[in-house]
Amino acid sequence: MEARAYLRYARISPRKVQIVLDLIRDKDAGHAMAILNHTPKAASELLVKLLKSAMANAENNHDMDPKSLYVAECFVTPGPTLKRIRPRAQGRAFRVNKRTSHITMVLKEKES
Repeated sequence: MEARAYLRYARISPRKVQIVLDLIRDKDAGHAMAILNHTPKAASELLVKLLKSAMANAENNHDMDPKSLYVAECFVTPGPTLKRIRPRAQGRAFRVNKRTSHITMVLKEKES
């Protein structure tokens, strides 16, 4: 049994999210929440909400015990890139890529 939560089109680069996801992979849900709350990265705020959502899905939709949950899988894939133009010297234009992310988190129950 597993509970999933998705965050689509998050306006943050996948590289920045991946750094924080590597910290919480295969950790208990409570321990992962503590790590996220004390990590000074922009992605931490988004991942706290996603972890809470996954825990609520596990408890309400799948009748899983919230105390025995752990982060079984978590990964990020790139979403669509917003392409913007920045003016530069002598009439030139400079492309700015505003990247987006699709984040997936899967929680499972520990075998007792």
